[in-house]
Amino acid sequence: MSSSLFSMEGKSVVKLQMMAHEKRGDINKVYDVVIIGSGPAGLTAAIYASRAGLSTLVITGYSWGGQLMTTTKVDNYPGFPEGVDGPDLMVRLRQQAARFGVEFVEADATELDLKNRPFKIFVGHEVYRGKTIIIATGAKYRELGLESEKRLLGKGVSYCAVCDGYFFKDMDVAVVGGGDTAVTDAIYLANIARKVYLIHRRDKLKADKILQEKLSKLENVELVLNSLVIDILGQDKVEGIKIRRKDCGEELIKVDGVFIAIGHIPSTDLVEGKLELTKHGYIKTYGNTMTSVEGVFAAGDVMDPGYQQMVTAAAFGAMAALDAEEYLRKRGLV
Repeated sequence: MSSSLFSMEGKSVVKLQMMAHEKRGDINKVYDVVIIGSGPAGLTAAIYASRAGLSTLVITGYSWGGQLMTTTKVDNYPGFPEGVDGPDLMVRLRQQAARFGVEFVEADATELDLKNRPFKIFVGHEVYRGKTIIIATGAKYRELGLESEKRLLGKGVSYCAVCDGYFFKDMDVAVVGGGDTAVTDAIYLANIARKVYLIHRRDKLKADKILQEKLSKLENVELVLNSLVIDILGQDKVEGIKIRRKDCGEELIKVDGVFIAIGHIPSTDLVEGKLELTKHGYIKTYGNTMTSVEGVFAAGDVMDPGYQQMVTAAAFGAMAALDAEEYLRKRGLV
């Protein structure tokens, strides 16, 4: 079975082999837990909920698996000393959930009714019902919008320095961005890479002063301000970047890797106007994972702007399932 994200054929094989071993959701049931999203948070929540004896439905979305489906090698998830391909890891999580009786709907949730109980989750013309809902729709990396960025993703282009920095030991890399994430990434990479170029479109960084002070003490980090990345060079791997400086035209910088750190976009379209969001657009939670609507929980990158890691997303998924179980049992709903 191919797990390569860059092979659409391989992706189809994964999907077909998995669906053969799964139960499909039933519109006539009222589920104890309905999980929207199938990344690490959603699938971990499904495993915990089903093992607690709760009837569990996962609405996967058409593009299931979350950001790990675009990661060719995961080296920082516990239990895999040799690392594991992102798609392979997500296949294992999904198979594990299916083994415990989790049911799946392979489509996008299109609307929610959170005013009536049980809650209603609309998937096209079908309606599924749940006593509780866990929102685990994740977040998307904010992109530069370059064709070369997409083409070289996983071949030197990365959105996660913590995930992929190790692969660029003693190489030259560029970090694109000027906020806390970009500066933190540059500081982190400075301990691994030979040279780090931090490229920002404005004349000064937006990051906290403390981070900027740390950055200024690193001799192998070079600030490139007032500059836009207009192309990423290379065919089969990153070989450099082309930037446009505001004051002196275009310039080529030779690098082996490009880390894009210009923010995330939480996937909250489904709950906008229905759940309270933070000022940055993430789902606001109370206590652990409870949202502004009782019985609706949130887990993973859609509510966590701080860490954005697979291991923390999985942890939030487990917490959301445990919170949902406690909610149901306290009210005598199971």
